[in-house]
Amino acid sequence: MNHTLCRRGLWAVALALVASAVGCGGGSSGPPVLNWYVPPDNGAYQKLAERCSQASDGAYRVKVSVLPTDASGQREQLVRRLAAKDSSIDIMALDPVFVPEFAEAGFLRPFEAAEAAVLTEGMLGSAVESSGWRGRLVAAPFRANTQLLWYRKSVAAAAGLDLDRPVTWDQLIDVAEKTRKTISVPAKRYEGITVWVNGLVAGAGGAIVRDVEKGVDLKPTLQQDGSGKRAAEIMRRLGRSSAAPPNLATSIEDDTRVTFQSGAGGFMVNWTYAHGAAAEAVADGQLSREILDDYGWARYPRTDAGKVSKPPFGGIALGVSEYGKHSAAAVQAVQCAGTLENQITYMLESKETTAKAAAYDDPRVRAALPMAELIKESLEQAGPRPRTPYYNDVSASVQRMYHPPADVDPNTAPRDTDDLITGVLHDKVLL
Repeated sequence: MNHTLCRRGLWAVALALVASAVGCGGGSSGPPVLNWYVPPDNGAYQKLAERCSQASDGAYRVKVSVLPTDASGQREQLVRRLAAKDSSIDIMALDPVFVPEFAEAGFLRPFEAAEAAVLTEGMLGSAVESSGWRGRLVAAPFRANTQLLWYRKSVAAAAGLDLDRPVTWDQLIDVAEKTRKTISVPAKRYEGITVWVNGLVAGAGGAIVRDVEKGVDLKPTLQQDGSGKRAAEIMRRLGRSSAAPPNLATSIEDDTRVTFQSGAGGFMVNWTYAHGAAAEAVADGQLSREILDDYGWARYPRTDAGKVSKPPFGGIALGVSEYGKHSAAAVQAVQCAGTLENQITYMLESKETTAKAAAYDDPRVRAALPMAELIKESLEQAGPRPRTPYYNDVSASVQRMYHPPADVDPNTAPRDTDDLITGVLHDKVLL
């Protein structure tokens, strides 16, 4: 064998491979690829990414990467990579409760005033508020979600309950006991129970913590005005009532839907996706049309009769990474995602609700979501969870002391939770 020729042949192959890589988009050729990290969904994120890629006229291409299912898992994966200054993350879909933490850590590129004006135009106030930190917009409002009171029309009619008027948690429990039906609530020891506690506390006029701008010296206030006690009273009463589903203490959102749609179902507190999910189940032949037709909806229950309820606020805000290599293109992509038409299309495809106020007036949305006006009203008057960089510690403390619902002691849970939050934040107690 001629080894010289062999070596020349190998060099030729190597050069050809390099040339092929460059020609196929390697190196710096081609538009930048923006990595957008999103929670799992039904493919609506991918369709939105494709629309914005096409609308950019070659300025960028958006690639969707899917995060874990639960919000805590999403946070953990992103924090671990951002702490290492991973430049492969360009855009990230964030649960609003984690926006202050990411901003305080320097993970988010704040938007300039002109960018912020575009990104907040026509957005619901609660979504804009949940996307800012220290006076700057650090994430873009995208999805906005809230919880409604869902009820079986047949059960409410049999009980003579008028749900066109405000209803309290105590009234619901009374009716459910009377009709031998259940009230389903996400109450597993996870974020769902923090959402429930916060909704009850905010509805009583209180807050889990105050003075969040003081960092670890924030003030836990569950025992301050009786709101933490009132929340515990309602949770304990439901937990020990015949209205409690057997799986109350372990239920997540989808579990509540299963119970609500069963013969025992009467009432349910759940996010706005519930109706769309039921409609899809009917279309797939997995749920009777009669059950979907029996779905009714009303505003989140009141904690106290004389105080307006504060429906929980949730959703998604879009953050641009401080460490990404294509931040200008990432901002353009985020702006594309927030246009009215894209918000409406995404809303219809995903069955998730939007932060864009005008979307709720669109005839297509009204047809798909007959409760659109109630959702919009609830979002406008929603009660957000604590906005602090230490939210994870605050939430974990609430979960420990207010679970399981049947065993919550109204006389001790507020004080013990306040003490635990303080101890954890000052490194005196481990969760």
